[in-house]
Amino acid sequence: MPAPTAPTVSFCFVIELEAVSKTYGETVPALRDVSFSVPTGSVCALLGHNGAGKTTAVKILSTLVRPTSGRAVVAGYDVVESPAEVRQSIGVTGQEAAVDPLLSGRENLVLFSRLRGMRRGRARSRADELIEQFDLAHAADRPVYTYSGGMRRRVDIAAALVVSPKVLFLDEPTTGLDPRSRREVWSLVSAMAAQDVTVLLTTQYLEEADVLSDSIIILDSGRVVASGTAEDLKRRAGSSYCEVTLVNPADVSRVADALRDLGEVETDFDLNTVAVPAADGPATLAEVLRRIDRLGAELIDISLRKPSLDEVFLHITRPSITA
Repeated sequence: MPAPTAPTVSFCFVIELEAVSKTYGETVPALRDVSFSVPTGSVCALLGHNGAGKTTAVKILSTLVRPTSGRAVVAGYDVVESPAEVRQSIGVTGQEAAVDPLLSGRENLVLFSRLRGMRRGRARSRADELIEQFDLAHAADRPVYTYSGGMRRRVDIAAALVVSPKVLFLDEPTTGLDPRSRREVWSLVSAMAAQDVTVLLTTQYLEEADVLSDSIIILDSGRVVASGTAEDLKRRAGSSYCEVTLVNPADVSRVADALRDLGEVETDFDLNTVAVPAADGPATLAEVLRRIDRLGAELIDISLRKPSLDEVFLHITRPSITA
C-alpha cells in the first residue's frame, strides 16, 4: 500500500481551492473554476442564494464529493489524494442536525467519540468536557428530542469537535433557529476561532456573515463573484446612504420623487423610509433636509449609514438575477 501523501504545509492558509469545478451529469455545473483561500484560525463566510454552490463546495472540501476538475487542499492534504487525512483534520455539521434524537446529549457525544476511535473511558471524559464547554450540563442526560433547536444545534457542533479539528465546516448552522438560539451559535463560532480552529461557514443570513466573518466569499451560479472583508465589500457597493423615516406613509412617494436626481432611490413602504446615495456625506444630508422641508413632509428620523451587507449582496448578484 502506498504511503499517504505528505501534507502540503502552508503557514498562511488551511483551506485552498484552485480552479475547482463540479458538474453533475454532463450539463449541470454546480461550481465553475472556484478559487479562494482561507487563513488559518479565521472565520470565512461563504455566501450565495439557493443553488449558488455553497453546499457543493463544503462537500468537496470535506471529501464527500470529488471535484470534476481543479485542486482543493485542507490542512495541507489534497482532498482527492489524501481523503482519510483530510477527514482526520476536520469537523462537519450539515444543514440538519446529525445527532440521534432518542439518545441523550451525553450518549450522543460518547457515541461520536467512539466512532472516532476513542476508548470507552476517554470517550466518556471527552463527552464531559464538551458538555461543560457547551453549557449542556442541565440537559445532558435528557433525550435530544426534548431539546430546543438551539440546544440541539449545540450538541451537533459539539459532536463535530469530539476530536479537535483544524477546520470546522458549518453548513447553514442557524437555519430555522430563533434569534436567541442563533446568537448562541454565533458565540460558539467565535469561541472556535479563538481556539485557532478555522471555520468555514455557509449562510444565507447576511447579518450572520457580517458579525462573525474575517473574510467573505460570494458565490453566484457556481462562480466566485466577490471576496474580501465585510468592509471591503460594503465599499464596493458604493458610498454611504442618507435614509429618512417619514411620519405619513403618503409622503414616501413624494419624497422619493423629489430625491431621484441625487441617485438611485430605495423605498420601504412598510417602514416609511426613503434612502438615497450620499456621495457628499453631510452635504447630501443637508440637501435632503432642504427638499423635504420644501415639501412640508414630517420626519421621524434622518441619518447617514453605510451600505448593509444585504445591499452588497443584491448589488453584486443583481446581474444574474435579472438576466
